[in-house]
Amino acid sequence: MARKATITGLGNYIPPKVLTNKDLEKMVDTSDEWITTRTGIKERHIVEDDVSTSDMVYVAAQKALKNSGMTADKLDLIIVATVTPDMPFPATACLIQERLGAEKAAAFDLEAGCSGFVYALSVATQFIETGVYENALVVGADILTKITDWEDRSTCVLFGDGAGAAILQATDKGGMLAFDLGSDGSGGKSLYMPGGGSLNPSSELTVKERQHYIKMEGNQVFKFAVKIMEQSSVDVLNKAGLKPEDVNLFIPHQANTRIIDAAAKRLRLTDDKVFVNLSKYGNTSSASIPLGLVEAKEKGLINEGDIIVLVAFGAGLTWASTVIEWNEGGL
Repeated sequence: MARKATITGLGNYIPPKVLTNKDLEKMVDTSDEWITTRTGIKERHIVEDDVSTSDMVYVAAQKALKNSGMTADKLDLIIVATVTPDMPFPATACLIQERLGAEKAAAFDLEAGCSGFVYALSVATQFIETGVYENALVVGADILTKITDWEDRSTCVLFGDGAGAAILQATDKGGMLAFDLGSDGSGGKSLYMPGGGSLNPSSELTVKERQHYIKMEGNQVFKFAVKIMEQSSVDVLNKAGLKPEDVNLFIPHQANTRIIDAAAKRLRLTDDKVFVNLSKYGNTSSASIPLGLVEAKEKGLINEGDIIVLVAFGAGLTWASTVIEWNEGGL
């Protein structure tokens, strides 16, 4: 069998501080009922002011390394998927490379919005399948609450913080079977942050105009997500030579229960095959899927040989999905 990449270790970081819907009722004109019925979110975890994305990544990465039985000096590659890096440069991945002591690892960040973790998995997989690298660390991590406009009741109820990490190694059995990646840049203005880049450099004006916060057209993103979550899942299963009925567990990006329910219904997946933890964490962007993987594994929902589908959509607009035949053994 051809050389494949597989996940041999997982780790996470979830901030201890919890912000409930009841807490939000005291901050903006909203209600627990309104948030719950429209999103499925009951609470979210948020970082303290002095915690950075690299702080979260470091903890998640250490856990993943320990879980895989690997030491950081064996890493060849580190990819951090994030839209909230510690700073524009250097890459958060480089900060982690130094902090972990992964002296021989190449390191870079990848930005694909909430699709970032699956995009990063696909990149690391290519390096491993081609034999360029043996051991890769892939992390999805975001602190969206630091770019959330707490005066915008339509968006501030949605987001939480967190990090999830995976170790990828080579295998000759199962592993990453197929990927489906895509983008539609015409929808870029549906979900974006206008300030802070070369187009609108940080200034007194950009701060005054609240350009350093997430801007979102919820209806446009919702329509896109419902359509693309199903389509990408079907496409990636076709690439792997599989059908929806072959799936043991479906782990979608956790953004909205209505989006998840619609996608699952179109794929004819029963509730026991769909993993949802949105009510506890909110939308954690690129951390969403790896956090789901960690929790599903801890709950015994993922077993050797299972067919797992991961699918996400995000700013860009982007989408990404993968099919995994679970095998933690490696070569």
